[in-house]
Amino acid sequence: HAAHRVGGAWTAPVLDSDTEAPVPWVATGYVAGPSLQRVVSGRPGAPVTASGAYGPLPARSVRFLGSGLAHALQHIHGAGLIHRDLKPSNVLMTIDGPRVIDFGIARALESVADGDLTRTGVLVGSPGFMAPEQVRGERVTTACDVFCLGSVLAYAASGRLPFGTADSGGVHSLMFRIAQEDPDLTGVPAELADVVRDCLAKDPAARPGTDEILARLGEADADEPWLPATLLAQLGRQAVGLLDAEDPEEPEDREDREEPDGPGGQRSPQGPRRPEEPQRPEAPAASPAGPPTLASPPWPPTPAQPTHPTQPAYPSAPIPPVHFAPTPPPPARERRSAGATAALIAVAVVVAIGAGGSVYAFMKGDGPGTTVSPGPSGSTDAGSGGTGQQGSGEGAVPEGFLGTWSGSIPGQQGTSTRTLTIRQGDVGDQVLALTAEGPLASGSSYHCEFSAPLADSPAGDGPVRIGPSTVSSGSPASSCSPGKPTELTLLPDGTLRRTTTGTGESLIYTKAD
Repeated sequence: HAAHRVGGAWTAPVLDSDTEAPVPWVATGYVAGPSLQRVVSGRPGAPVTASGAYGPLPARSVRFLGSGLAHALQHIHGAGLIHRDLKPSNVLMTIDGPRVIDFGIARALESVADGDLTRTGVLVGSPGFMAPEQVRGERVTTACDVFCLGSVLAYAASGRLPFGTADSGGVHSLMFRIAQEDPDLTGVPAELADVVRDCLAKDPAARPGTDEILARLGEADADEPWLPATLLAQLGRQAVGLLDAEDPEEPEDREDREEPDGPGGQRSPQGPRRPEEPQRPEAPAASPAGPPTLASPPWPPTPAQPTHPTQPAYPSAPIPPVHFAPTPPPPARERRSAGATAALIAVAVVVAIGAGGSVYAFMKGDGPGTTVSPGPSGSTDAGSGGTGQQGSGEGAVPEGFLGTWSGSIPGQQGTSTRTLTIRQGDVGDQVLALTAEGPLASGSSYHCEFSAPLADSPAGDGPVRIGPSTVSSGSPASSCSPGKPTELTLLPDGTLRRTTTGTGESLIYTKAD
């Protein structure tokens, strides 16, 4: 509960928590901005031009970043906590400044004063951003977070990690370099190199305190933008997009994350979002080139680093990784005005810190993910148990589209299925019914039924345009959310492609009857 005492403008507020629950969780305020990892390195696996990467930040921005993070550490340490996992994916970038998130593995100062580990023989943290004393399993103090701050500033200024990545010789080689070798500050501006180098001192006692760091970096001028104009414009567009959002994104299909996790380097290339995907707990991808890491917001991950609890070279009992899970979305509702929605931007992101799946609930934006599309209440039966094809009779739907179609979506919790039934009808009639089923991270499963109307009369053999879908039934209800308009296209091989209008995300279905 010490995390509840963390305050200030430089951290995401802890709204609630339950450490005694079967799956312990912490809910923090939602921060509308990408991670530092996403800003500097972009989305893993995507072409540079489409990754969203800005690249290394200019020296002035890095100074402001360092100042903000030093203030954040003062608030965290003042609440009696040591963060222990300060890294690019846990630093969110907003128009007003950086915000530190993720208190999933933070520890109270009194619990680490004797140098004990989270579990005997097990180290917790992200290897690329651990301090030497963490690597060696020694007593951890607030100086540990200062070392991590130095690594974050080096990355922000150069786009490189000061001790390399796990790709160079593996995790144990990386940890050896952290504990024994000097940092490589190539690319770090000379005006910042000294303070970064001092933060990366091997001896915790030799590292500067947060007051000294603030004195050396200087306080930011609140009247001047802290980021380049191009990047500020990008953040502004993202924030405006959130005001217009209705549906949460499905994390399972954001497998490009990672978050690097994929909190975020860890992800496989991202696939397109699929229409009518219910929101359910699924784990975000992990850091690139390593085991899963602590998840981060809807923006990509941190540099190729394993980010779950890491074991030392000697044998020890494994510890389950720290995970994040989101709060379920509210029931479907009418679109709010931008002004009304702005008041709700502080959405809670729930972080599950026990064993189990990692889940993120995002407000729908331009990021990767799976589109959730539900069906209308009181509509005809929607699912594999549907009546199947309706006679071609009179109606506007081309005969080739009629019938039952099936598709599947592989995920970290297992395979989810989609059963699409298309019936004859005119414009405005409910011609599409969908049943979506699959596993949840909790071990249970979801079942959602949706339906949607014909939007207009198709020409010839299509495509067929379908209106927004609504939920007709769901279990649990929180897993199902209304979807956007879609377009159905028959492909030469006899399959059917359903594409979400506006995003281009699609899922292929095969005729089932």
